[in-house]
Amino acid sequence: MKLYNTLTKKKEEFVPLQEGKVTMYVCGPTVYNFIHIGNARPMIVFDTVRRYMEYKGYEVNFVSNFTDVDDKIIKKSIEEGVSAEEVSERYIKECKKDMADMNVKPATTHPQATQEIDGMIAMIETLMEKGYAYDVNGTVYFRTRKFEEYGKLSHKNLDDLRSGNRSLLVSGEDQKEDPMDFVLWKPKKEGEPFWVSPWGEGRPGWHIECSVMAKKYLGEEIDIHAGGEDLIFPHHENEIAQSECCNGKTFAHYWLHNGFLNIDNRKMSKSLGNFFTVREIGEQYDLQVLRFFMLSAHYRSPINFSREIMESSKNALERIVTAVSNLTHLAQEAAVDVLSDAEEKLLAEIPVYRKKLEDAMDDDLNTADAISAIFELVKFANTNANDASSGAFVTALKKEIVALSDVLGLQVEKKEENLDAEIEKMIEERQTARKARDFKRADEIRDELLAQGIILEDTREGVKWKRA
Repeated sequence: MKLYNTLTKKKEEFVPLQEGKVTMYVCGPTVYNFIHIGNARPMIVFDTVRRYMEYKGYEVNFVSNFTDVDDKIIKKSIEEGVSAEEVSERYIKECKKDMADMNVKPATTHPQATQEIDGMIAMIETLMEKGYAYDVNGTVYFRTRKFEEYGKLSHKNLDDLRSGNRSLLVSGEDQKEDPMDFVLWKPKKEGEPFWVSPWGEGRPGWHIECSVMAKKYLGEEIDIHAGGEDLIFPHHENEIAQSECCNGKTFAHYWLHNGFLNIDNRKMSKSLGNFFTVREIGEQYDLQVLRFFMLSAHYRSPINFSREIMESSKNALERIVTAVSNLTHLAQEAAVDVLSDAEEKLLAEIPVYRKKLEDAMDDDLNTADAISAIFELVKFANTNANDASSGAFVTALKKEIVALSDVLGLQVEKKEENLDAEIEKMIEERQTARKARDFKRADEIRDELLAQGIILEDTREGVKWKRA
């Protein structure tokens, strides 16, 4: 299995630190509002990485944090007249709901910054003891130039970063030894949450939290660190500096970053009116459609979100769902259950599609080609399964489509829905009317059911229904 490592700028064979086990850290959201679809991309992408690692037999320790102390959270708490903790706890709960709806598995651990302050203070103290950090009137800074490898992830040197990224420099340059030094601890401001430290009452800088949580829950050296490409600099660059200077070891061996998400070929922005939360998209589409959309392009490529593309994704996913539904129906109606010789030969072809999916995923997690392999299997099933097929044959086809879709976290098997007795009675009445050639009454019943959100489909396998 090969992964593209941002650190080396090339695909590398994945070799974990410990055989059979993977340690993986993914930067999570700052919880001051509902997550947006930009947050959703790394959640879905790296959940899929985790799923594939588990599919290959690895035991994955997957850690993803919640940043629950931040200027945006404090601003929201002041606007609402509630505590910052109340704001963050509310949106952690909402985030977990959206993640579940996108079929993103809960992390092995979801640490929260506010619960790891002692560890942050301890790491800062170690950095100060080693000469990598210094205190100026209660603000602690990291000496960036003292870490000779700073810039190795973003592939820029300090002078380039300083001249080309003025907006990234931390305020208060007059008291810093160097403009590129970044904050590890800052003094409290009036009305803000704070913690007691050796440097006075205050709170940690943003970058330190991930270094501390990765070390606590995964160890001083980890296999994979991941996030959006917007985090490469300065966040991940600073994490490397803090962790490697503190621990004296390579922090992460593989750095994975997903590409940007645009809206109608423009950067997502509230000012442009093209900012969408996952919750808003969920009001219009099953969030499995959003997951399918996110996986339909390679994770390192930019991806463009639009209504047209979402509709296309919805229709494409529906093809898989419909194929599974048809196979379920054929299995229920099958007259025989034992495989014929011809069916045995057909089933012998199935491993070809699994191999195609695995080859795609082993090549730097090419989910787009993996989805293509699933569609080839769907086409194979649609071509070869029919009313005369055995139950064993159609069940085997269905099982394989569902299993390969599950590798990508796509839920393609509809859960059994129970119509209430009145609706069931109406469908039976319509069937009776059709047999009596009373098509007027049959159409009336169809319209009545449609008004209740029930769509009927007359197929060669019989009447099927779905929610509108």
